[in-house]
Amino acid sequence: MIYRVLIIAILLSTTSIVRSHEMVPTYPILQPAFMNGLQKLNMTLFNKRAEVEYYEIAVFTDQWVPIPFVSNYTLFKIPYLSTLNFDVYIRDEDKDRVTYICSQSKLRKEQLTRTVVSSRICSKVERL
Repeated sequence: MIYRVLIIAILLSTTSIVRSHEMVPTYPILQPAFMNGLQKLNMTLFNKRAEVEYYEIAVFTDQWVPIPFVSNYTLFKIPYLSTLNFDVYIRDEDKDRVTYICSQSKLRKEQLTRTVVSSRICSKVERL
């Protein structure tokens, strides 16, 4: 019995915390943009990873085929524990094909010697 308690204590003390970034809303809704022919999504990205500062966004179909979109940037610099609000604009002809808005952490070359994992988080576009 004492060995079980000791093993559990060792496992709990040696586990590392896995952190990722957050993107909300989880199920965004397309809205008409200020220009004719465009749809808009407003997203918020929160960086909970101290070792990562850059995040790339992308838009995909349900078959994971990339869809062209417009935003201020496709690669954002977000400092640790900071939040960024951004808009994604999609053509009207693509609005029925859009399924996922994804953000992926980008690792710097000098960080590749450490065991750092790139993460990708996707929000699924809600159909009305």
